[in-house]
Amino acid sequence: MIIEHQNTLVSTEIFENNFICNLSKCKGACCIEGDRGAPLSKKENELLLKNIEKIMPFMEAKQIAVTEIEGFSEGEEIDDIATNCLPTGECVFAFKENGILSCAIEKAENSGAIDFKKPISCHLYPIRLGKVGDFVSVNYDRWDICKDACTFGAEHKTSVFQFLKNPLIREFGEDWYNELEQIYNAWKQEKH
Repeated sequence: MIIEHQNTLVSTEIFENNFICNLSKCKGACCIEGDRGAPLSKKENELLLKNIEKIMPFMEAKQIAVTEIEGFSEGEEIDDIATNCLPTGECVFAFKENGILSCAIEKAENSGAIDFKKPISCHLYPIRLGKVGDFVSVNYDRWDICKDACTFGAEHKTSVFQFLKNPLIREFGEDWYNELEQIYNAWKQEKH
């Protein structure tokens, strides 16, 4: 079911499904799996370009080498830009820390080197955004590498949208999220 909420079309799958990232199980597999890197908006691509020199100290040598030769992103169309990947599949910004893939962009932001968090497509995952006319679609993306996150979310009775409160607020604002919580509560009442 789709709910129209302000300028968005929200799939109730983000209410129906449980999710809490379980990095101890998946080891950050979303940073290496898939057929390309993380989708980037034109603005994010520009912010990364502006800050790449400050992010590089948080990257591994092989990621830096690819970035210096091929760049950190690929695609030229506004809706087709993504982070570049190594031949082995990892995003150029991924690095291993204690056996788990982490994000150099996020680490640079956490250290105060930059004021840009990782791309919203990463921060919002497993929610994927799209365009439907003048609306932004807000959909749940199922991926088998996240099955442990679904189990963990079910154990804690945490829905996808609840787990992603902060990135949803980052993208749409606090009012949008608070109203979505009200919609969720009404939807939940209807279901019972």
